[in-house]
Amino acid sequence: MCVTCGCSDDAEGKITNLETGAVEHNHEHNHHDHTHTLPDGTVIMHSHHHQTHHEASQLHAKIRNTTISLEEDILAKNNLIAAQNRGWFKGRNILALNLMSSPGAGKTTLLTKTINDLKTQLSISVIEGDQETINDAKKIQETGCKVVQINTGTGCHLDASMIDRGLQQLNPPLDSIVMIENVGNLVCPALFDLGEQAKVVILSVTEGEDKPIKYPHMFRASEIMVLTKIDLLPYVQFDVQKCLEYARQVNPQIQIFQVSATTGEGLDNWYAWLREKVAYPFSITLEREK
Repeated sequence: MCVTCGCSDDAEGKITNLETGAVEHNHEHNHHDHTHTLPDGTVIMHSHHHQTHHEASQLHAKIRNTTISLEEDILAKNNLIAAQNRGWFKGRNILALNLMSSPGAGKTTLLTKTINDLKTQLSISVIEGDQETINDAKKIQETGCKVVQINTGTGCHLDASMIDRGLQQLNPPLDSIVMIENVGNLVCPALFDLGEQAKVVILSVTEGEDKPIKYPHMFRASEIMVLTKIDLLPYVQFDVQKCLEYARQVNPQIQIFQVSATTGEGLDNWYAWLREKVAYPFSITLEREK
């Protein structure tokens, strides 16, 4: 369960290998009814309309403390697996990037364009995350790239254990890039370390320029921001300079690329960064720790 948004335990991940057609299900599901039991044995019903204000306040305080403890437990478990993933990547000299955005920002379009343009120069594999369907994974597969699909069901983000299982199916080569396309969401994905070397937040000009200050944790957690669809700037009301200022206000160290996957504008800078980092993938971690 994600205590940030309340997505359910169905978010364990169904993994589809598009090369073999094999589907792996995680059968560990916890089903919940309309009561909750706290660690001290207290059973909480959903209906509280007969409580006094004092009783409700005490109960809400207990729930809040329990929620914080649950969140700490969830993140601690996730971070342990993420550390193992990071070691796995390091042992194989693999650059792992966690691509995050709101739905429709252009992650898949940027990804397919990048793969097609660089596939003779770099070895790229993809873990594709969506709540349902394998539509985006099929688009990735059409480039000739190795890809596995993770469907999170009711879940709003990928977590480290899903990536661990996905890597077993993907089996990316040494000295390569693994692109992890996260579920479209500007909140929860920022909280979950997957073992990646860098988080990349993708923002399109069809969204508001104030997204960095509306969703500061996402932009603060990201090393890279890619501003996409800049070919549409003549047709939308979007203040690029203000957007860049907001992003650097939240994260002064963030590196920004402005690109169009349609016209190719700005992609050379993005590609140069990828070529540089794939040679020394863990230099990103060192830069972040300075």
